[in-house]
Amino acid sequence: MKNILVIGSFGQIGSELTPELRKRYGHSNVVAADLCIKKDNPFLSDGPVEKLDITDPQAIADLVKKYKIDTIFNMAAILSAVGEKKPQLAWNVGVNGIFNCLEVARELNCALFTPSSIAAFGEGTPLNHTPQDTIQRPGTMYGVTKVTGELLSDYYHKRFGVDSRSVRFPGIISNVTMPGGGTTDYAVEIYYEAIKKGHYTCFLSRRTFLDMMYMPDALNASIQIMNADPSRLVHRNAFNIASMSLEPEMLATEIRKHIPDFTMDYAIDEVKQGIADSWPNSMDDSCARKEWDWKPEWNLTSMTEDMLKAIRQKQADGLI
Repeated sequence: MKNILVIGSFGQIGSELTPELRKRYGHSNVVAADLCIKKDNPFLSDGPVEKLDITDPQAIADLVKKYKIDTIFNMAAILSAVGEKKPQLAWNVGVNGIFNCLEVARELNCALFTPSSIAAFGEGTPLNHTPQDTIQRPGTMYGVTKVTGELLSDYYHKRFGVDSRSVRFPGIISNVTMPGGGTTDYAVEIYYEAIKKGHYTCFLSRRTFLDMMYMPDALNASIQIMNADPSRLVHRNAFNIASMSLEPEMLATEIRKHIPDFTMDYAIDEVKQGIADSWPNSMDDSCARKEWDWKPEWNLTSMTEDMLKAIRQKQADGLI
């Protein structure tokens, strides 16, 4: 990777992936692109930023030519719960958007990363230790767009030789970017509420296990797969990656090691609960480990310590 375009740079993952890529590859070599430019974002001043609508293929092509892009990270998406309220928008961004990126990658010879998700699984998928290759019948529009993106990316690789690669993200936990309407958002909210109020009301029920991952591991996986030796890759779109399978009480118990008086109750969101129940409890990521040496670095204990430290610093700085 020499010149990189990050589409969706101001989203949940893109806003942390962009500065990480700039740190590794040079600030001037990573273009941040998004439809909504957030004026207070700190990375605006340390590298190129462009307004971009992913549904406009010519605009994508123009940026690729302007900056001589060789690698595109397509992080634009409408998350699960929001996608159920706005299915047409979710399809337009998640499917038409990736089709546009694939066409540009084909025409202008770019590598392309477009992440998939545990949302790509659904009814009939084994819930525990979900295999790399298994039935995928998602019950959300977000999941439908992810499966479609996987299939399109594989097709463009096999048919046109496009260097398309991706991973299936579990729920992502971050201390930097606030949640954006996803089913796994509780796992971020719980840390903030523990520090601010000492109490959290969870919208998912007890024993709702979901695969989760700390953001630094998600960023490393995104970059690592794009640097992997292509001759080793059997599965390109998309690799299961896993770190920790968690349910709400596990997070609460770990938080109480640092905040003993923390309490939690439940007010179930039936829509989000239904989505969560259709997703895997845990994924088998052995293919990623075998084909490109994937290995997470964070676990529940180390993540919780880091999350609470970072959020307390935000509180001290008056940011929350």
